[in-house]
Amino acid sequence: MRLLYLQNGPKRETVSGLERRFAAAGFEIDFVWAYAGEEPVDLARYQACFVSGSPHGAYEDIPWIHREHDWLRDLAALNVPTLGICFGSQILASALCGRDQVFRRASCEVGYMDLTVTEAAAADRLACELGDKVHMFVWHNDEVRASHPDMVILAHSPDCPNHVWRHARYAAWGIQGHPEVSAAQAVDWFAASRARLELDGADVASLQQAAVDAREADTMLRRFMRLSRAGELATA
Repeated sequence: MRLLYLQNGPKRETVSGLERRFAAAGFEIDFVWAYAGEEPVDLARYQACFVSGSPHGAYEDIPWIHREHDWLRDLAALNVPTLGICFGSQILASALCGRDQVFRRASCEVGYMDLTVTEAAAADRLACELGDKVHMFVWHNDEVRASHPDMVILAHSPDCPNHVWRHARYAAWGIQGHPEVSAAQAVDWFAASRARLELDGADVASLQQAAVDAREADTMLRRFMRLSRAGELATA
């Protein structure tokens, strides 16, 4: 079982070490650092794909972002289950629903939040274990529109109508927040990102005190790993 891991950040190392979790779950990982110009060799060889976050916007005119749009469309056509987090969610939506689906917000939404889970989540293969609310850290200046007919909204906040979604026709899911980051990892991440967090209006000390493991939200990641390995996420 081979998974394509698209790393879209400026560092090869990831905050969460999520690639190690995929490996521990039994995947062979092809770690492609798209941000640095690396490219996958053969998309047809993958049974799953994960798309990471990035400081960039999915709408930016950057060569690797254009290439990644093409890869994600090709993966969808190949029926490869794909999960994107943060920027990964945004570029996945942009690739499958159109470039106008991602926009710059008027203000940053940042902090630990209880997101409202929709009725559609109960029948979703990844979100079905979420309760009425799901708690996780969110931090985004960009947003995916909720109005596209292929967008099935699974969770939202009062200030963002599309936090968790799946595509109506493809095996594709997006999570705007960060269920992959543990409490301990978050404390270090917040310290390392202090300047940018403060610019976005956050109080770093308060965030560090509020840091928790997003166990309920993490069920989506665990289900993605388990069900994609079992071949149960590909569309009929």
